[in-house]
Amino acid sequence: MAKVKEAVLAEIIPIIKSRGDELVDSEYVKEKGQNYLRIYVDRDDGIDMDEIAGLSELISTKLDELSPDPFPDPYILEVSSPGIERPIKTNNDWQKALNNYIHIALYQKIDNQKEYEGILKSYTNDEIKLEIKIKTRRKQLTIPRKLVANVRFAIEF
Repeated sequence: MAKVKEAVLAEIIPIIKSRGDELVDSEYVKEKGQNYLRIYVDRDDGIDMDEIAGLSELISTKLDELSPDPFPDPYILEVSSPGIERPIKTNNDWQKALNNYIHIALYQKIDNQKEYEGILKSYTNDEIKLEIKIKTRRKQLTIPRKLVANVRFAIEF
């Protein structure tokens, strides 16, 4: 499945970039006996349903033209926005997350918690500095990157 995904991405990334869109994530998975190719795209100023529909048509047309067909079995193409609470994966994502509210899940507890939300103050390859709120006071928390299971944008309530 990885080879299929790589071959497909090589063909569709130029289409995505030509429209000023950003490939956020992709997956080629089998769920309940059906193969899915999921493409998550966004723009700096957000992306709407009409833009996604137009991009989906372009990608679908391109995939139908590929010869030989990289897909060994039938699949369903899904093109969508990653949503407002999208995962933070790429360097570009980390830059966008700086000074914004994020959610971090950990492999092991720090101060008796495995999940934190707060403002990303800085990051390196080794650690993340997060400003968290405890009742009415703010505290800086340093989290080793090796303990981070996943991280995503979050909405502050």
